[in-house]
Amino acid sequence: QVELVESGGGLVQPGGSLRLSCAASGSKFSMYTMGWYRQAPGKQRELVASVTSDASGGDIDYADSVKGRFTISRDRAKNMVFLQMTKLKPEDTGVYYCNLRATIWTGIAWATPSEHWGPGTQITVSS
Repeated sequence: QVELVESGGGLVQPGGSLRLSCAASGSKFSMYTMGWYRQAPGKQRELVASVTSDASGGDIDYADSVKGRFTISRDRAKNMVFLQMTKLKPEDTGVYYCNLRATIWTGIAWATPSEHWGPGTQITVSS
């Protein structure tokens, strides 16, 4: 099994910056995509940013609402993904979840693709 652990959330004033980190650990895996989703109170979970594996082109995708303000990056060696957030707005408030889509090595064979989530970290943008 794979475990995702997020860090870096907190309270920030409008216009401020935060950096989220997510570390994946546990079983050997082959990543398809890794990224960040968020869920505001009373709303559905939505994609914030994601990156595909190098084998898939390393494509990066952002929600329109964060383009130009957020940057996703990876540390391949450490199985980590980061989200640098700048010019934060109150509407960025929510719980941010790390997401991994991958195949897991069972020790015998690669399992069917699966999706994994971190427990989430709260970000509050308020003055």
